Formats: sequence, structure tokens, C-alpha cells
Amino acid sequence: MSMRERRTFNSRAGLELDAVFHRPEGAERACALYAHCFTCTKEIAAAVRVSKALAARGVGTLRFDFAGLGKSGGDFSETTFSSNVDDLFDVAAAMRAEGHTPSILIGHSLGGAAVLAAAPEIESVRAVATIGAPSSPAHIQHLFENEIQKIQDQGEAEVSLAGRPFVITEDFVEDVRQYNLQERLKRTRAGLLIMHSPEDQTVGIDEAAKIYMAARHPKSFISLPRTDHLLSDQPSADYAAGLIAAWSERYIEGATPAPGGGAAIPAG
Repeated sequence: MSMRERRTFNSRAGLELDAVFHRPEGAERACALYAHCFTCTKEIAAAVRVSKALAARGVGTLRFDFAGLGKSGGDFSETTFSSNVDDLFDVAAAMRAEGHTPSILIGHSLGGAAVLAAAPEIESVRAVATIGAPSSPAHIQHLFENEIQKIQDQGEAEVSLAGRPFVITEDFVEDVRQYNLQERLKRTRAGLLIMHSPEDQTVGIDEAAKIYMAARHPKSFISLPRTDHLLSDQPSADYAAGLIAAWSERYIEGATPAPGGGAAIPAG
């Protein structure tokens, strides 16, 4: 069991980021930070179930909405992959200031790429888990490939993603194209768990192989059979949540979050 607590944090862009912290009923052995999938929110089933599962094992877990999504402030059209990574830095710093220093990062889809990008810069992180993550942020372009030319010609275009309209800008496209995630992977010393479904139609499982090959040890891969990209059915989400909770034990045993722990979060 865990207790849910509403949290809000201010980003470096001056935006309020909305979050939910799952506090364990007993002693807090460690803390985790969860990054949701592209255009999703912190309320997606996988995020909620993973957070509950970790809190039940004594890991306080915070899930939040990236700027421009869910209940967080900002305009989605003004965000980029790099700004998402900055949001992670800012939330991690705020957690640390409150005495909940994150030692685990968890990311789903593009959120998985974001935690891989952030991990080398957050010294307190000991373990990183990804769900259906691409090996490069640029992979996301296939979701709106028919509008790429229009975005380049006009500077932006409205696209339909999961049945909802979103404005994608040229700045967003250029940012994902230039971002070097492979370099970040080579610098990550935290333990890595890569989870991916062979049936994933949004991010192919070949992306998981690319992440695995680029990353350093310790690293692990676990297949998520009979599920979709969003882990939209309860058994799949519960299965992934249980795997992360069990795997992370090796990295959190004896960990004690403390105020002021870890290195300073970079400004950019």
C-alpha cells in the first residue's frame, strides 16, 4: 500500500509541473522518478501501476506531467525533447531538496529516451529502467512523417497523435534530429533494464537491441510478450511493474535518500 500526495514544482522555464508522489506506508528505502510516454500524461495506467508497485516495496515514486501536457503548465508546441530532459533535471533537483533524492529513473517510450539522456547527469541515479523506448529521439518522427515537409515549409503543423491534435514545430524536429543519445548511453554507469514488447507497433523491438548494444554493463533486457506499446491492459502493466520492482532491489538495497545528496543538476 502507498499514500498519494500531490506535488507541484517550478521548472527553469518558469512553468509549474504537476506531479503525484507515491509515499510508502513504511520506511522509505529509496526514491524513483517516472517519465511518461510521448503526448501521454502521468495518469497513464503503466505509470500508475509501476509507481504503486515500487511504493509497496518501500520505494517512494514520483510521476509527473512534462510541460504542456496533463496538468502541467506550458504549451506543448513550445516544448522539445531537450526541454523534456530539462524538466527531468528540475524535478530531480526538487525531489532532492525535499529529501527524496531519486536513485531510480523509469521512462516509457520517448520518456525512456529522456531518462537515458538525463541519467549520466544525475549523480544519485543507480538504476534506469525503460519501457518501449527508442534508441534515438529522432525515431519519433515516424508518427508524423507525412507532415514533415509541411513542418519544414511552414515552421509547424497540426498532427493527430493517438486521436488528439498536437502542434509539432520545426524546432521540435530539429532538436530530436540533433540529439546524441548514444553518447549519453556510453557515459551512463547506472544499472540498466530495457523492457520491450515484440508486438510493439509504435517502437519496434529492434530499438531495444540498439540501446542494449550501445549501453555499458550492468544491463539487462526483458521481453514483454502479448502486450502493446502503451501496456494498455492491466495484466501487462502489472507484469512490467512487478519486473521493475523486483529488478531494482539489487540497486536500492541499503540506499537511504537524504536531503542534499547527489551532485548538482546541470543548468542545461
